[in-house]
Amino acid sequence: MSKRNALAQARQDRGVLIAAHRGMAAGNIPCNTIAAFEAALHQGADVLETDITVSGDGQLLIFHPKQEKNHLHQDIHLEQMTMEEIRQLRFVNIDNDVTPYGIATLDEFLETFKNRCLINLDHGWGCMPEMIRAVRHHGLEEQVLIKAPDKLKYAEIMEELAPDLLFMPIYKEKDTLTEQLEQMNINFAGAELVFARDDSPLVQDDYLKAHHDKGRMLWCNAILYSYKAQLSGGHTDDVAVMGDPGNGWGWIIDKGFDIIQTDWVMPLRQFINNR
Repeated sequence: MSKRNALAQARQDRGVLIAAHRGMAAGNIPCNTIAAFEAALHQGADVLETDITVSGDGQLLIFHPKQEKNHLHQDIHLEQMTMEEIRQLRFVNIDNDVTPYGIATLDEFLETFKNRCLINLDHGWGCMPEMIRAVRHHGLEEQVLIKAPDKLKYAEIMEELAPDLLFMPIYKEKDTLTEQLEQMNINFAGAELVFARDDSPLVQDDYLKAHHDKGRMLWCNAILYSYKAQLSGGHTDDVAVMGDPGNGWGWIIDKGFDIIQTDWVMPLRQFINNR
């Protein structure tokens, strides 16, 4: 699997790729824990999506920024804490009961899943140089996809420090960076497309084809943080698991997306296999 074609090769080998949003959380297993990522692979995920937060003493952590109250049930801020203090913390489950699962470091996560799947590092744009160094330290240049908002400054960091690593900008309702990225020395692997309606410019056939014609992979989020903020025009996990998978995941697949991010790995895997 070559560095420039890792994502495309996986797509060719496996079909539509399933990205597990923060792993597979359910019951007593919280999201963004090693257990959640193991569960996601067990259920058929191709890509593990995770988030990065930085501790007060500079350690890179597997934790979604500003979610301490939700996932730890404490009014604290990890970026103000030392690693020694963070090691004492435990995630809570869906009933807010304490679990045995602690917060992993990025190093621990990368070493655990080395050579096992593709990895998407998200929310790491505030520490991109450190994140890139960690990827290289573990020898995972071919395995990791880095996403970032559609700001030129993040692309410039990638061009300077990691032109070989897979990179995807995140476009919301409009494409703001493709022309510039095409002129840069960067591994422009595709784009994450966020859209609230089916008539968004980002999901018109000619736009999608233009990316595909250049070998780029397109990422769609079936996940739903809030029904008030649609990420995939209403074609969501909720729609799919409530009885209409054709209008949820099926619409996304038929539209031509290559990667679906989901909170329901096994049902999506079964749906893809049945098609």
